[in-house]
Amino acid sequence: MFVMKRFAYVAQTALGLLFRHPLLGICLIPILEDGQIILVKRRDNGCWSLPGGMMDWGETIQQAIERELEEETGLVMEQMGRLVGVYSSPDRDPRFHSVCLTFEIKVQGNLQVKDMNEISEVKSFDLDHAANMSLSHDHRQQLADYLQGTLVIR
Repeated sequence: MFVMKRFAYVAQTALGLLFRHPLLGICLIPILEDGQIILVKRRDNGCWSLPGGMMDWGETIQQAIERELEEETGLVMEQMGRLVGVYSSPDRDPRFHSVCLTFEIKVQGNLQVKDMNEISEVKSFDLDHAANMSLSHDHRQQLADYLQGTLVIR
């Protein structure tokens, strides 16, 4: 009986840790050599957004950046830019509470959606035009913070 109670306690604690804590993700502000920004069109809500996603177990932030960039845009990172901000508002993502680290990156390659389950289109935009678009989640705020040029923690 003690073993069963102990197992139930450990299981309840583990589930609480997994499901009562925010998930960690990354958002990317990919900039081409000509200054254009890359946005992706999401399948779940049909909105344009910054590329990015959740980190996988056992993955570093650098690996998550490179994987998400390649999966969603077909591009490769040429150079890491700056950390734009840390976004943790509980309502920033309508699906769940997540903390997002947003990075500027310089990219190159040919645009190609590789994760057709999540992304329907990838396209480059003039940075000023993108900053005035209606974007998914809190991505318009992230882009405004990028253009402001200072590190933000929200």
